[in-house]
Amino acid sequence: MKNTVPLETPAVSAYTVPTDAPEADGIRSWDTTSVVVVEIGAGDATGTGWTYAPAIASDVVREQLTAAVVGLDALDIPAAHESMRAALRETGRGGISVCALSAVDIALWDLKARLLELPLIRLLGAAHDTVPVYGSGGFTTYHDTHLAAQLGGWVHGQRIPRVKIRIGEHHGSAVGRDLARVRAARQVVGARTDLYVDAGGAYTRKQAVRVGRALAELEVGWFESPVADDDPSGLGLVRDSVVCDVAAGGRAGDLAEIARTVPLVDCVQADATRLGGLTAWLRAAALAQAHGLQISAHGAPHAHAAAAASVPNLRHVEWFHDHVRAESMFFDGVLDPTGGVVRPGCGIGHGLRLRADQVGEYRVA
Repeated sequence: MKNTVPLETPAVSAYTVPTDAPEADGIRSWDTTSVVVVEIGAGDATGTGWTYAPAIASDVVREQLTAAVVGLDALDIPAAHESMRAALRETGRGGISVCALSAVDIALWDLKARLLELPLIRLLGAAHDTVPVYGSGGFTTYHDTHLAAQLGGWVHGQRIPRVKIRIGEHHGSAVGRDLARVRAARQVVGARTDLYVDAGGAYTRKQAVRVGRALAELEVGWFESPVADDDPSGLGLVRDSVVCDVAAGGRAGDLAEIARTVPLVDCVQADATRLGGLTAWLRAAALAQAHGLQISAHGAPHAHAAAAASVPNLRHVEWFHDHVRAESMFFDGVLDPTGGVVRPGCGIGHGLRLRADQVGEYRVA
C-alpha cells in the first residue's frame, strides 16, 4: 500500500479589481476583473490556483467541490479531477462551475509539485526551455494615443514581437473604424511585428470573410473568433476563405467543445481557467496535436506557463493585459516577458505565492 497525502479543505477567496481604463471588445464592455483564488493543502505544502470568474464561483468550490476532494490523495490529480466532475454532474459542468473546478485543479498541480519539491515544469517535463508570448489588449474603447502607448510598450519597450488588438466594435457595425485601428496599430508596431486581431465573435459569416480579406492586405496573421462561438459552420467557412490563421476555442468549457472546434481552425485556443484546469488543458493540447495543429493558451499567462512549456505543439501564450495586471498585483514570483518569451521554472510549484495581505482591499468573498 502506498503512502497517501490526503487533501485538506480548500480555502477560497474572491476579488474584484477595477481595470485601469474602460475596456470593451466587439460584444461587451467591462471595468473590473474578477478573480477567484483557491488554496489547498496536504502534508506540509499548499497549492494555489485561480480563475477569472464572478465571486459566486467561490460558492461552487465550498458547496460542491470541497466534499469531492477532501481526503483524496494529493498525488492522484486525475482521481480528484474526475471526482469534481462527478460532483457537478447534476448542476452542470459549464460556465461558473467549470471555472471553479479549474481553479481547484490548477491548485492541485501546484500542490503536487510542491509536495515533491519540484518546479511544476520539472513535474510535467519540458518540451521547450522558453514560452513565446504575445501582447494582448488594444481594446475598442482605447483612443489612438492609448493604443499606441500600449502596443509601443510591448514591441519597443519589452521587445515582444507579436501583439493583438480587439476589433468588431459595436457588434461588428463599425468595420471602417476596425480597419483604421488595425492600420494605426501596424504603423506603431512596424512591419516586422506579428499583428493579430480578435473580433470576439462580433461579425456575421460573410462580413468576417470580407474583413479577413482586408486584414490580409495589412499583413495580419491571426484572426481570432471571427464569428460567434455557437456558429461552427460559419467558423469553418471563414477559415476556408481567408489567408489569416483563424483561431478559436478560448471560451470552451469542456473537451467536447474543443473537439468540435479542432476541424474548423488553424490554431486551437484553450483556457485552463475555464476548461477544467491544467488537466483538461493538457488533454486539449494532445487533441490538437493529434490533428496536426498547434495550441495557444488563452489568457491567465502565469497559470499556463509551465504546462505550455511541456507540450511540443505550443504556438504561444496570451500575455493578456487584464490578467497580467491582476497576476502582478496578486502574486509574488511573476514572470518577465522581455524579449517575447517567458521562462517557467523558478522556485517550486508554479513559483507564485498569493499576496493575501496586500490585496485584501479587493476581496469581496
